[in-house]
Amino acid sequence: MIGTLLYFMQEKMLFHPTVLSQDFKFEFSYPFEELFFKTDDHAVINAVHFKTENPKGVVLYFHGNAGDLSRWGIITGFFVEKQYDVLVMDYRTFGKSTGKLSEAALYNDSEYCYNYLKKYYSESDITVYGRSLGTGIATYVASKNNPKQLILETPYYSITDVAKSKFPIFPVKYLLKYKLPSYRFITKINCPISIFHGTNDQVVPYKSAKELFEVAPTQTVFTTIKGGNHGNLSTYEAFLKGMNRVLF
Repeated sequence: MIGTLLYFMQEKMLFHPTVLSQDFKFEFSYPFEELFFKTDDHAVINAVHFKTENPKGVVLYFHGNAGDLSRWGIITGFFVEKQYDVLVMDYRTFGKSTGKLSEAALYNDSEYCYNYLKKYYSESDITVYGRSLGTGIATYVASKNNPKQLILETPYYSITDVAKSKFPIFPVKYLLKYKLPSYRFITKINCPISIFHGTNDQVVPYKSAKELFEVAPTQTVFTTIKGGNHGNLSTYEAFLKGMNRVLF
């Protein structure tokens, strides 16, 4: 009974979007352009492109499993302050984005955003960044392209691995429609990789990130945030020092 409920409710358990009206007006502290990408299957992906004067590069940011761009646009201001342009999209069903959500759609839409940036930036200037849910998507994109670097904040070995830690008595491998196998993607990446994870993360176990690191290429640096949880790494000096190192 519970296993059946897990199967049919998994999208609601994994994704927690908030919806914005199509006429919602974003207000941010930095100059930005609002974009609407139309996909081949008639979905519309809403994104925000922050632009700075004389940028050091651009960050393609894949956010977590909750909220919308009105929140994530503020969070990504962290990179604008470091003189980087930023492109951040809302997944389907989040914010103003429309279309049927699926694992394949996450991959396709993320590639669309990367290809959009390639029209305006050299790949050597593109940093791919993933946070939480977005780390699997970011790892996929980096495995298919040649960005400057990949940065992962609170990543997982796979969604299956996280689900096993939450529901150890169920055969989640066969129940899940979303696998996001970061461990497969990461082995195909050639650029530098930086991983940040807190020891007190109650959402994505620290162990899952360490397992991902163990299969990662040799150019990967793992930074442990002692005492950090899933949502507060940016308050730790070790995280800020690490970010200053990779976003020089």
